Amino acid sequence: MKELGGVVSWNRLLRMGLIAGVFAVPGAVSVWAQDADQVTAADVAGEHLKFIRVNPKAAGLNGTQQATLPGIAGIDSVPNFSGAYSTPGFDSHGKPQSDWLFNTLGKRPDAGGTTTINAPFIPVTLDLRNADGSPRYVKVVNGKTHTCGTPTEPGCKRLLFDPTPFVQPALESPVFANANYTSSAAPTQFADAVARAEYQGAPDDWHTLLAPALKTGRTMVINQDKTCGIGQGLGGHCNYKYAVNADGSCCFFVLIDVNAFTSQLFPPTFKFPPDSTTVMGAAEASGDITTKDVSTFFFPPAFLYFATGKHTTGCCIGGFHTVDEEPGDNSNGKLLRLFVMNYSTWDQPIFRDPTTLDVTGFSHEISEIYNDPLVAIDGVHDITPWWLAPNGNCQNDLESGDVVEGLPHQVFPIPMPNGRTYHPQNEALLQWFEFQSPSTAINGAYSYPDITTLTALSAPQKAGCAP
Repeated sequence: MKELGGVVSWNRLLRMGLIAGVFAVPGAVSVWAQDADQVTAADVAGEHLKFIRVNPKAAGLNGTQQATLPGIAGIDSVPNFSGAYSTPGFDSHGKPQSDWLFNTLGKRPDAGGTTTINAPFIPVTLDLRNADGSPRYVKVVNGKTHTCGTPTEPGCKRLLFDPTPFVQPALESPVFANANYTSSAAPTQFADAVARAEYQGAPDDWHTLLAPALKTGRTMVINQDKTCGIGQGLGGHCNYKYAVNADGSCCFFVLIDVNAFTSQLFPPTFKFPPDSTTVMGAAEASGDITTKDVSTFFFPPAFLYFATGKHTTGCCIGGFHTVDEEPGDNSNGKLLRLFVMNYSTWDQPIFRDPTTLDVTGFSHEISEIYNDPLVAIDGVHDITPWWLAPNGNCQNDLESGDVVEGLPHQVFPIPMPNGRTYHPQNEALLQWFEFQSPSTAINGAYSYPDITTLTALSAPQKAGCAP
């Protein structure tokens, strides 16, 4: 991930709490001992999925009436529009501020019509390797896994995590497939339904839709850290940890060090065409994704973790959205290229809230792209007054899923024609971030589709939610 103004925007990340320290085992590993980097569902069962005032000027104005400004100028990126509101608050540096700007994916609602945006869907296989870069094989003995001495040992299976079983279910989910919502006269996609709930007064034909297109699959290679499993029983530092399926195959889910992951995801240089040695760089260089798209890099169940020194912390990531910045040239008027993307995964039934399943995180990220497509890249659009959510999250950006993560009724089950019931996450609405009272959103709501998930505004906050 490139830094924006020297600061990596980790508050854009969807976070998930995990127990720190449960993965550490004593140093040397015998042929029958469990690998230091093996985990099980029990290690995360106690955790839940997290995703990292009166409005005087706009009182009585709905979202459509506010959204009268053009999109961010001077960039080569997705279609977007802006709006303004006023409410007292503090900026990122603690200075009082009253006027704010929001920025949204698509075209202005007052004009009506449907905007369709290409949505490349890139499945990513995880190739988990030994520290020397050789393919890794493991086997289960007496309920514990260990690394095979040679690939030809009986029962050995490669740590190669294929996303294929999750691809079609994701494409058939409410993220891309139509369902019925109270905000739309016609069946539509989940994030579009949320947007229509915010922009009351928009014509019935106003929609912002994603057109998914399955693209060439990519492979991400993660080499294990040579210190993993070493060091006074502390386990060293592991670039990844894995949980095998019941039959010993890879994998039920994996955990990956965030730095190891992002170094193999984003192009390492600022140039165009980009370096094609990384997953996203290869997709950009091949033309599979463009600056006009909303691109998804979809992984099998894979969650990221931070590390401090050689130790895993208790705060991990289950997805994020951001932009990859690349320079312009004569072919695009020398405009800064911004590739809008999300890393998402399939949520397994391993968390505290048993309803956190399938596309909970995926829907979170796509909905946030609608409300904050360019991740406040200019330090102005989608910066909000500081807010404190009921779940304890304190932020000052228009990240609609972060407000709701972990709350009762955080998901909105939707049965789909393929026979599955999906679990997209409810989203906070624009009016909640505007401290608008009463809300001009659908039914006076602050959340959608379940309007009972958020029923009150945050109390006004100082910078950083300081006392």
